[in-house]
Amino acid sequence: MILANYISDLLYRYECVIVPDFGGFVTNRIGAKINENDNTFNPPSKQITFNSHLTVNDGLLANYIASSENISFEKASNAIALSVIKWQNELQTKPLEIGSIGVLSLNENGQLIFEPNYSTNYLAASFGLSTVESAIIKRHKEIVKPLIPVSEKQDKKGIPAFIKYAATAAILLTLGVVGNNIYQQNEQNVLFANQQKALEKKIQAATFVISNPLPTLELKIAKEEKVIKPFHVVAGAFQFPENAEKKVNELKELGYEASILGVNKWGLTEVAFNSFSSRNDAINNLYKIQKTVSKDAWLLVKK
Repeated sequence: MILANYISDLLYRYECVIVPDFGGFVTNRIGAKINENDNTFNPPSKQITFNSHLTVNDGLLANYIASSENISFEKASNAIALSVIKWQNELQTKPLEIGSIGVLSLNENGQLIFEPNYSTNYLAASFGLSTVESAIIKRHKEIVKPLIPVSEKQDKKGIPAFIKYAATAAILLTLGVVGNNIYQQNEQNVLFANQQKALEKKIQAATFVISNPLPTLELKIAKEEKVIKPFHVVAGAFQFPENAEKKVNELKELGYEASILGVNKWGLTEVAFNSFSSRNDAINNLYKIQKTVSKDAWLLVKK
């Protein structure tokens, strides 16, 4: 069994995958970006980091291996423990390559250093998108030469007098036409404004009367929003359904929102302490229950 393959599968679907007694691989979504050094466009992706403090078993990895290999949860947990021992021994002598996820190594102080593999994109929404390389765009700056004014001497000798007078007359004629148009436009605006005010007065003075109005209907629509809770802190699995119902009643008396999750593929009825819509809330509740009530409690994820 290659443990790295199962971790890689779960990273496409979940934000955190914990390897019990070893550490957790945490993903963080980043948007598309441009690399100015090599002129490439990178699609949105998941950035993977490693946290050596996340060592408590949340049941996600073991449950996935048990379902994939058709083995029990206990056998899957033992297989994970054997792989962790092998990884820890290998880290003492050389860097540990974890499939397509990245490479783990020890620094001079004995701390774990993780270098992710950027060639694999674990963001399912970006499936099929690859890095695009663009050619360099060269921009040419156009030099604009400044206008050279004509001197008075050139103006007197080079331009005939009748052209000057014709240009002056054309300018005066244009100004007259523009002024006349502006005056007519102002007159039209004033007339339109007066008509608009008169129309508004007539509308305000008008009275609308309906002799037989229809009765008013009030519709009350109740909104029901069903909250999906796929994360369950499991208290146990029972062969007989009556024992599962008895366990639910006991947990409810203790203040838990206990429920029966259904029958698993081994024919056992699963009972949960609590169910949550948030993975973080479920993991926090699991840690609390393992410390105070039951060390055998584990996390079940149902989609």
